[in-house]
Amino acid sequence: MAKDYVKTKVSILNGIPKTLSSLVLAYRLTQKASRLGFDWPDLSGVLKKMDEELSEFREALSLRDRHRIKEELGDLLFVLVNVGRFLGIDSEEALKGTLQKFNARFHYIEASLRRAGKSVRQSNLIEMDRLWEEAKKRKKKKKRGNP
Repeated sequence: MAKDYVKTKVSILNGIPKTLSSLVLAYRLTQKASRLGFDWPDLSGVLKKMDEELSEFREALSLRDRHRIKEELGDLLFVLVNVGRFLGIDSEEALKGTLQKFNARFHYIEASLRRAGKSVRQSNLIEMDRLWEEAKKRKKKKKRGNP
């Protein structure tokens, strides 16, 4: 783990503010390392690494080793940021977009339940999942220009 590595005062990775969000920090670190040749030659290498990290995450889950699960989740998130970098996609923006979709869909669930005289706590996963899918379909119809 990090404690096992020799810490040096001088590194090409120095100079990146540690106050950045973790997604931005991961992007900047891999970007700097890439400029020096520490990178995969193409996307297929990153995707292979992603599969490897997902496999390790699943193994940690099966062992119910909370420390290892946390570590492997971090590795998986890190490699996903790297996938985004390879594709020219800002992971921070991508996640923000997903959070906006989540909020809009969840608000739809709440509003639909209110119209039915219910609260989220009075609902169940099956009903909320049905409404979630309904919200997704409505959004797709709007994108295609249908009312």
